[in-house]
Amino acid sequence: MLPWQEFALQHGGELLPDGRPRFRIVLVIVARQNGKTEIPVVLAPYWMLVDEYPLVLGTSTKLEYAKDTWDKTRHLLRRSPLVALMGKPRWFVRGNNLTDMWSEDEAAHYRIAAANEEGGRSLTIDRAVADELRQHHDYSAWNAMDPAASNEGSQIWALSNAGDDKSIVLNDLRAAALDYIKWVEQVGAENAAHLIEAGECPHDWRLGLMEWSAPEDADPEDVDALLQANPRVGYGRNLEDLLLEARRAKAKGGDSLAGFKTEKMCIRVPRLAPAIDLTAWRAGKQPDTMTAVRHRAVMCVDVSLDGKHATAVVAATLPDGRVRVEAVAAWDSAFAMQVDLPDLVDRVKPRAVGWFPNGPAAAAAAALADRNKQGEARRSWPPRSVTVEAISQEMAAVCMGLAKDVLAGQVLHSGDPLLDDQVAGAEKHERPSGTWVYARGDEGHVDAVYAMAGAVHLARTLPAPVGGLRLIGPSSS
Repeated sequence: MLPWQEFALQHGGELLPDGRPRFRIVLVIVARQNGKTEIPVVLAPYWMLVDEYPLVLGTSTKLEYAKDTWDKTRHLLRRSPLVALMGKPRWFVRGNNLTDMWSEDEAAHYRIAAANEEGGRSLTIDRAVADELRQHHDYSAWNAMDPAASNEGSQIWALSNAGDDKSIVLNDLRAAALDYIKWVEQVGAENAAHLIEAGECPHDWRLGLMEWSAPEDADPEDVDALLQANPRVGYGRNLEDLLLEARRAKAKGGDSLAGFKTEKMCIRVPRLAPAIDLTAWRAGKQPDTMTAVRHRAVMCVDVSLDGKHATAVVAATLPDGRVRVEAVAAWDSAFAMQVDLPDLVDRVKPRAVGWFPNGPAAAAAAALADRNKQGEARRSWPPRSVTVEAISQEMAAVCMGLAKDVLAGQVLHSGDPLLDDQVAGAEKHERPSGTWVYARGDEGHVDAVYAMAGAVHLARTLPAPVGGLRLIGPSSS
């Protein structure tokens, strides 16, 4: 075993004075290709041969992944002389896909299953392994296994590298473990022990966290940070190869960099397929106003897919060719935007207002266009001197154009929390043509990002002002 693996196995196997596992759940987080999967390969035969637990369950995102680990355990049992020396009975396999391993005397079983709503349900589990926990995007698989491991001496090992905001089970368990650690630091170890004994600990003190990861703000080429997340370096893994991969990921940015951070640095990222490079976006933060270029401001509005959020963003080109953006309004419904937008446009006085005719804002735009037909006199639409434009340009080109401009340092902003939040959460929705747009879904709103992309597009394509007419004639002699 590698040193880090020995540490995890020894401390994850610690016992309480009454013989129960110190940790009912052991959460192990480490970067990929560091020998994480070897943990259950060794644990399973130990649980079966030494501890003789009746049922060990191994799960992974796909049955074939769980079977890979199961096969390694089977081969280990077959070739290990210790099995014969211990006088253990023969072992057999069964199941349509060879998913169950059991001893001749029926004393121990090792079964595998896919991590889904059925994995572990209706079983009584003594020891369980949940591999690739970051892929648990809801609690269906965890809720099938966790209650089944409710015996007094049961234990679950959850293994993973870092994930993104969708990895809710991993993120929730890690956050709970960190809360407990912070609580112990606040009250002191001795006081914590007394409070635990008295049953007054406000946290799950039997949730163990062992994590090898880089600091969240670490540069991918930081050698110390890479070593923190990759304890196998020096044991068959080369640091130089990691550094070369880090440089490629940094140069490419986007989902390549996000993937490197999660898989090779064990850093949680908001999205694994980010549409906009978050580092480049943050670099574009330069607090300022649009006063100097207000005469060239344009506005774009967009509505979330569920209709529960809408945003107006203005943009204007600067003398050096860059574009400054600013979120000027946000509403909690498309209807609220529809009511308020004429007044907002009258105050901001943009040269153009745009929306995406193929997006959720189209209905609100159509309703605004119908106002005059319905005889509403309080505010005409569109206002004089304001062009209302349906952005008919291919939506993918507009979305990808914003991402390209941000990466090139051509977009400036003031760090508005709404824009920051939605940019961090925006993911690519790939199209068969190889292009992409911002993914609209139930997990987060991206209407502010769409509005910003539309505003930047309008600012880039806005015709230059013509200016006043001049009479040109022959000069006087």
